[in-house]
Amino acid sequence: MVAAYKGLVIWDVDGTLIPADLRWLRRAVARTYGLEESEVVFPPARVHGYTDESIVIDTAIASGISAALAESGLERFSVELVDVMSRGEDELARDQPAYPGAADTIAALAESGFVQTALTGNLRVAAEFKLRVAGLDPHLDLNIGGFGSDARDRFELPAVVSGRFFEKYGEAVDPTRTIIIGDAPNDIATARHAGFRVIAVTHRVTRAELSQHSPDSIIDWLDPDTTVQAIESIIGTISRN
Repeated sequence: MVAAYKGLVIWDVDGTLIPADLRWLRRAVARTYGLEESEVVFPPARVHGYTDESIVIDTAIASGISAALAESGLERFSVELVDVMSRGEDELARDQPAYPGAADTIAALAESGFVQTALTGNLRVAAEFKLRVAGLDPHLDLNIGGFGSDARDRFELPAVVSGRFFEKYGEAVDPTRTIIIGDAPNDIATARHAGFRVIAVTHRVTRAELSQHSPDSIIDWLDPDTTVQAIESIIGTISRN
């Protein structure tokens, strides 16, 4: 049993907690497939909200690599990604700091009794690296998270989180008390697919566009009071129905 367990908050990473930046993927893809960085072509429709493995395959193919070679390069890609991020740690800290209010919001939710983790298309090593450098990992239980290294289809990741939550805490995830916080339409779709609640933050996508996908709530920035109130309101509304 989770002591004082009020609910489970599952954070997206890029675009939600820290600004998204494709430079690390670009560098790692270039090294993996023997390309110049200028030759790497990202397919815009399958970048934000997808898993790294699916992005790498689509990007390699769009950059002129055969599907078979794109697939065979995935193992090397993970090694190259760790290397380019490790070499660029100072650059990462400088150019991808946490969004204002992110650390305070995570701390406020922890104080309020919420268990927190991440669900992200990043490979686990990349997600852990980014969150550590941004100073956001102390209150996140990443051992129950879902990562792009767990499944290529993002819709499979909520089940990964649910399974790890049960293994660690000995109880099933309650969908009515589980909320994904993300910034992209695919974050909303992932939550709906799992039967979870969802809050969208307008870091990259307008409120009007996010509204078309019907999240439970939309916030414009990560303010601790606003975010905690939004989550508690969603949970309270559900419990009264």
